[in-house]
Amino acid sequence: MHTLDIYLRDTAQIQSFANLVNSYPFTIALRQGRAVTDAKSILGIYSLDLKKPFSVEIYSLKQEELDAFMALYENCTGIYTYDQEIM
Repeated sequence: MHTLDIYLRDTAQIQSFANLVNSYPFTIALRQGRAVTDAKSILGIYSLDLKKPFSVEIYSLKQEELDAFMALYENCTGIYTYDQEIM
């Protein structure tokens, strides 16, 4: 499992993120405190508090799949990692 923290602030960012994760066959979850939801579900994402960061949990056994996801994620605009400054 690989984990990273992100912010999703608005509808465009949520749609962009959901489109990204839906293009992969492995399980990706969002965790916020005790709440966990399927990252491929837009309704699941909206059930979380958008004012707080999410932990993205990526469950992939293949390193190539994980590397491909991370490369696309890093190029995805509008999604901020937790350590980046949010304006």
